Amino acid sequence: MCRIVGAPRTLLPLLAALLQASVEASGEISLCKTGFPEDVYSAVLSRDVLEGQPLLNVKFSNCNGKRKVQYESSEPADFKVDEDGMVYAVRSFPLSSEHSKFLIYAQDKETQEKWQVAVKLSLRPALPEDSVKESREIEEIVFPRQVTKHNGYLQRQKRDWVIPPINLPENSRGPFPQELVRIRSDRDKNLSLRYSVTGPGADQPPTGIFIINPISGQLSVTKPLDRELIARFHLRAHAVDINGNQVENPIDIVINVIDMNDNRPEFLHQVWNGTVPEGSKPGTYVMTVTAIDADDPNALNGMLRYRILSQAPSTPSPNMFTINNETGDIITVAAGLDREKVQQYTLIIQATDMEGNPTYGLSNTATAVITVTDVNDNPPEFTAMTFYGEVPENRVDVIVANLTVTDKDQPHTPAWNAVYRISGGDPAGRFAIQTDPNSNDGLVTVVKPIDFETNRMYVLTVAAENQVPLAKGIQHPPQSTATVSVTVIDVNENPYFAPNPKIIRQEEGLHAGTMLTTFTAQDPDRYMQQSIRYTKLSDPANWLKIDSVNGQITTIAVLDRESPNVKNNIYNATFLASDNGIPPMSGTGTLQIYLLDINDNAPQVLPQEAEICETPDPNSINITALDYDIDPNAGPFAFDLPLSPVTIKRNWTITRLNGDFAQLNLKIKFLEAGIYEVPIIITDSGNPPKSNISILRVKVCQCDSNGDCTDVDRIVGAGLGTGAIIAILLCIIILLILVLMFVVWMKRRDKERQAKQLLIDPEDDVRDNILKYDEEGGGEEDQDYDLSQLQQPDTVEPDAIKPVGIRRLDERPIHAEPQYPVRSAAPHPGDIGDFINEGLKAADNDPTAPPYDSLLVFDYEGSGSTAGSLSSLNSSSSGGEQDYDYLNDWGPRFKKLADMYGGGDD
Repeated sequence: MCRIVGAPRTLLPLLAALLQASVEASGEISLCKTGFPEDVYSAVLSRDVLEGQPLLNVKFSNCNGKRKVQYESSEPADFKVDEDGMVYAVRSFPLSSEHSKFLIYAQDKETQEKWQVAVKLSLRPALPEDSVKESREIEEIVFPRQVTKHNGYLQRQKRDWVIPPINLPENSRGPFPQELVRIRSDRDKNLSLRYSVTGPGADQPPTGIFIINPISGQLSVTKPLDRELIARFHLRAHAVDINGNQVENPIDIVINVIDMNDNRPEFLHQVWNGTVPEGSKPGTYVMTVTAIDADDPNALNGMLRYRILSQAPSTPSPNMFTINNETGDIITVAAGLDREKVQQYTLIIQATDMEGNPTYGLSNTATAVITVTDVNDNPPEFTAMTFYGEVPENRVDVIVANLTVTDKDQPHTPAWNAVYRISGGDPAGRFAIQTDPNSNDGLVTVVKPIDFETNRMYVLTVAAENQVPLAKGIQHPPQSTATVSVTVIDVNENPYFAPNPKIIRQEEGLHAGTMLTTFTAQDPDRYMQQSIRYTKLSDPANWLKIDSVNGQITTIAVLDRESPNVKNNIYNATFLASDNGIPPMSGTGTLQIYLLDINDNAPQVLPQEAEICETPDPNSINITALDYDIDPNAGPFAFDLPLSPVTIKRNWTITRLNGDFAQLNLKIKFLEAGIYEVPIIITDSGNPPKSNISILRVKVCQCDSNGDCTDVDRIVGAGLGTGAIIAILLCIIILLILVLMFVVWMKRRDKERQAKQLLIDPEDDVRDNILKYDEEGGGEEDQDYDLSQLQQPDTVEPDAIKPVGIRRLDERPIHAEPQYPVRSAAPHPGDIGDFINEGLKAADNDPTAPPYDSLLVFDYEGSGSTAGSLSSLNSSSSGGEQDYDYLNDWGPRFKKLADMYGGGDD
């Protein structure tokens, strides 16, 4: 038979034995007798009594099995009994060293017969740790046998037991390695075996916690364990021969880490905030605090209990709040929460494990801050019974008085914000009260104008209350009342016209000087002695004048209903009334004159121009009449042709279509194309009627089959209206002005170009003076210049004329040479000036010319010039016999030469 012998198992720690409550109940069995079989039941406990802890089970003998029994405890505040006889603790309390004794009652529900039995509870004495360790031996774990031979066949042996887990306390102090169990196989008698373990804690992370002796199979732990890191290890033990062949199936070894109370409770928050309304009744929920413990929550080490250590402030009671020791719910237990007295409470909360055992449990604290929130338990109260104010009359949106109230509730909350209303003294609604959101004051404001002459003083009754109603049970009136006395100040008011506007009816055509009406104003200031003066403010047609004292309105021109200043037969004029008060005030009034029409306008033909064909068919012109009068002085109209000239009725005929329209037709078969002026007599229906000869300009033209004119000169022949002719003339004038301005601008630009001169004094101008360059050359004879351009054309042979624009030999042309002008042979000063200006212009436009500040060479005289040389002023020449006075007429540029040659002997 193959078996595995295990080594003695390690002793279970003392804590594992203390955590399990053992209950011992004793009794003797007797013959069937209704009632409790024992007189006394005893229970020995290993710990304090906890709430809900089962203590023992009492037996009740029900011989016939028909009785229905109800159990009761003599101490229902501490113990209760279920229907099955199990006794539980109602609350937690420490079990004293003395025996705790109470009675259990059983009562028949039908017969009311009653039985009782006594129960005694006692505390189990603790055993020393060493005696516990020595009281047990290390166990041996045996590999279960796999197979057996029966009649030559292999059969699996039934495994009827399970290897129990190994319980190992955390934080053990050693010594290490500490032996746990010994694993052996019964094959080690015949074979040399090697033992090993695998799994987390052995050969898997965290490695090296558990080791095994490969020869003896001794399993040991090498270091202290921490249940909060790993609460259970699952290892597998193996047995192989020296060749590594498996001789036994692996077995599972479970190691449970037993919890020790090595972690304090930790609150989720160090400071907890909660609120509770003031005036809350006892039992009102406030908040919940929560702490956690890293120890086993199913053991005493992780079972927490809460309690309040302190309360600040301690008014009105040091125990205003309580806490549920298991859930951490904080509720009120006393009345008297008043925010106006205490706005905040600070509680120190303690959480203790070991079910709150102060001796063995670990504790931690947190702070609970409870804010007492405001409710409307204080109505607003006015600071005075009467408030005073004053306001000028006719002023609106003016603050008259400032109402102040006090409220003990929290500021800027609905329980503090005041709402004001006027309960009396203002039937017309001339005042309103608004609340200042910052100060909570009531601002009495005028919303409708007040008349001093009507009422000099107002006495208002006002009330103030909060935005929300008072809380229930408050013994204060919900509102406060006060009186506001408002004095009205008299001011100078505007005079006013009554009625305004004033409407009168008059016929048009009234002559100047006619008195129309009297338009006066009234002064509302009855208590002021003031006079009123009248002036005209608006009179668009300047038809009226008003007397400054009595307000009589008189015409100064003829009233005309057809005036453009009359709208819908009504003429409006505005007048001003001013008093002599301090300060002076004024008011305006409007006079509306409804003008009745008279027949003062003759009708006119409409349209004034028309077209008609040369032949009568198709041929017709529809006309009507324009009359500025209105019914009955307008249509229907009568249309007729005059008797003279006789060609009118001979060529034309007019037919009345209705009261407003007539038709003009050619009477003859053909009328030569052209423009004809046809006079038409139009008479209106006024009384007396008014007639007028109106000219209709008719264009007679050739027409196509559709009756449309086909003349080339249709537009011209048709004639243009005065406005069109004026517009055309204006366009032509503007165009001519633009052309003239352009020509002037061009000429001015040319003159500016021609007038460019050196920025030097005219006396030093190189064009009028001879400059000395300090050169002692041989004069002009040693230079090859050609001055033929200054010679008279008629004295120069044609073949001797050089190309235009010859320069000095040292000047090399770069671009095409410009065409310099040839001076005319006439010696007129204007010609010479034009010649020089044209040469200057050509030089300005010459890109090869020297700079502006250089001496320009227009033409070189050359040798043998008949004009003589200018290089020496004292040369013997016959020029002195000539008359050079005409040089004075050539302008300032030739003044120097005129002085030199025309000055006589000087």
